[in-house]
Amino acid sequence: MTQTADRPTGEVHEVDLAITGMTCASCSARIEKKLGRLDGVDAVVNLATEKATVRWTGPVTVDELISTVRRTGYGAEVLAPAPDPTAAPADPTAPPAGPTADTAAGESPTDRQAGHRTARVADLRSRALSAAVLTVPVVILAMVPGADIPNSPWVQLVLATPVVLWAGRPFHRAAAQAARHGASTMDTLVSLGVLAAYLWSVVVVVSGRAGGMTGEGSHVWFESATVVTTFLLLGRWMEARATDRTRDALRGLLDLGAKEASVLRTDTASGATVEQRIPASDLVVGDRFLVRPGEKVATDGVVRDGTSSIDTALVTGESQPVDVEPGDSVTGGTVNTTGRLVVEATGVGADTTLAGIARLVERAQTSKAPVQRLADRVSSVFVPVVLALAAVTFVAWWAIGGDAVRALEVAISVLVIACPCALGLATPTALLVGTGRGARLGILIKGADVLEDTRRIDTIVLDKTGTVTTGAMTLVQVVTVGRLLKDQALRAAAAVEDGSEHPVARAIVAAAGARALRLPAVAAFESLPGAGARAEVNGTVVTVGRADLFDEVPDEVARPTAEGTTVWVGWGGRARASLTVADTVRRSSARAVRDLGDAGLTTYLLTGDHDRAAVTVARDVGIPVGRVVADVRPEDKHAMVADLQRRGRVVAMVGDGVNDAAALAQADLGIAMGSGTDVAAEAADIVLLRSELPAVVDAIALSRATLRTIRQNLAWAFGYNVAAIPLAVAGVLSPMVAGAAMAASSVLVVSNSLRLRRWSRAR
Repeated sequence: MTQTADRPTGEVHEVDLAITGMTCASCSARIEKKLGRLDGVDAVVNLATEKATVRWTGPVTVDELISTVRRTGYGAEVLAPAPDPTAAPADPTAPPAGPTADTAAGESPTDRQAGHRTARVADLRSRALSAAVLTVPVVILAMVPGADIPNSPWVQLVLATPVVLWAGRPFHRAAAQAARHGASTMDTLVSLGVLAAYLWSVVVVVSGRAGGMTGEGSHVWFESATVVTTFLLLGRWMEARATDRTRDALRGLLDLGAKEASVLRTDTASGATVEQRIPASDLVVGDRFLVRPGEKVATDGVVRDGTSSIDTALVTGESQPVDVEPGDSVTGGTVNTTGRLVVEATGVGADTTLAGIARLVERAQTSKAPVQRLADRVSSVFVPVVLALAAVTFVAWWAIGGDAVRALEVAISVLVIACPCALGLATPTALLVGTGRGARLGILIKGADVLEDTRRIDTIVLDKTGTVTTGAMTLVQVVTVGRLLKDQALRAAAAVEDGSEHPVARAIVAAAGARALRLPAVAAFESLPGAGARAEVNGTVVTVGRADLFDEVPDEVARPTAEGTTVWVGWGGRARASLTVADTVRRSSARAVRDLGDAGLTTYLLTGDHDRAAVTVARDVGIPVGRVVADVRPEDKHAMVADLQRRGRVVAMVGDGVNDAAALAQADLGIAMGSGTDVAAEAADIVLLRSELPAVVDAIALSRATLRTIRQNLAWAFGYNVAAIPLAVAGVLSPMVAGAAMAASSVLVVSNSLRLRRWSRAR
């Protein structure tokens, strides 16, 4: 989107803009509002990704969009896509991309945005740590009995000045920027409160009216100004770090693809076909490449030669491998487990399934409307009211009493009593304690907005494999013919499969190990790609694999009753036993599903597995068959979550695989199981270190308890201001009493938050 000429009004256009300068949810809301006023423009601004996705049909240009954002007080530029390691190389003869790439600096907007985020995290870190070092002695001098020293107010002034003016500069700058555009945010409250306490204290000290803790004179509030600044900086730093880590999801998705490919080329001199190792990004549609056992498929394609079993867990999330033969499609990033394949590339770069999943994750993150924090919602009204009230108080007291100093003291008391000390502590302290308690329970909550989402959800979608089930193949049934013992059949099968990496083979060998069966040595091992294997065991050739490897399959073993993947073992052309492996349901899943229902949540089961297996699992854990959706791919999972949301549901998604990443990001609340992939964890809002479904119930309950605590804290913080401000206006509260009331309010908020340290879910 680089053109700036007028557009036809009937055509839909879209552009992504990198946004800089946002500090809170009201910033993104303000940009959305300004862009939305343009003719035919619909904009979604995401604070976490610092990106605006703008769609429009009217005669609006990209330059107009950028200038609108800049007039609102923020930076904006067209965002170039991040480099795709699976993408084909650019055509060197193609014209330059225009303003989406900074040709002068050799750096794209994406790179600059990433650099800006890194610099911001580093800046917040240095400011927060420096402020903490200087704040500790200020608090000791102001609050600890016996710590008072000669010239203590001057010492506090020297220590507090860099904290307020340098460390707290981001708050003051953001407040000034909002003021220039006729708005107010949480930064406005913080800046006003901190500067009011600091500047009044400076006047008191410089005028010689400052008193110690026990002496006469006016009180100074340097400790209030420094503590508020330090704590909020620490909170901003931790939030920025957490937000930055969530962006690793897209990079992690693309890193899962193969890095190199063994492409088949025709030698121009001899005309022979030769193998050449090249970067996977250099593949083009039509190239044929080799995939050996254990290698990743380099890109999407069609099998032209060879048979094998493909581990498709990356795409489907299912542990059961898929047999492929010439003509079958394969997906880039999946793993070839057995045979040698020749694959013809049909999709490269941005056209691959893996790149499509990455786009779904990014789009879902961008389309998720940011949840405005309660303090930001109230501040737009609260701050102007307090400012007006302080000004009216000063004028009234001066007009009535004729004492400008007294009038100023009362007006300052109004500002100090309205200082958002408790308001600033309300969310971060509860979040800190709640997330700390969660970490001890194996629950990682990524931010305050997540807590808001847990309160609203009414529907929960569970991925089957690795979430409700163990995600690993396990031997569930052995059926034999005649007097053959089950352990004898298992020992023979395990002996043949001992050297195989196939998931079914590993499950059989593991079952033999669990039963302490001693495996005999084998000879003349032969792999049968896509079908099974055979080897000589104690002088007998034993075959393990599909039923069509045998001349005779007796009725006793032809149709096993257990759900799962079945292989047969036999010799002499006759199948002697069937062994069925399956992904088993976790023991704790049924109770967890009941607890989710008791919490008022409607539960769905979602899986890439076939319908029969999905229904069996659903019945085992108590999910109605009508709420089971099987045979789905990643885009289907994403679409199902989006469809539930369109029907008015507030959806939580629980998953563990790369294939769940887009659905986790699309959901109102994404919960990733700790046994899953890093990509799923990055795309989710809550990560569970315990790989059991009851941890989901704990996570929701703890999140709701933490949110209740935040609401209690905010109710007290605002209630305290509402009750105390009239007393300050009346002149009943001196600035010293106002400072003490602020401290008491903060202690109450912190104490209420600390109750979460002992939280546990009622069983």
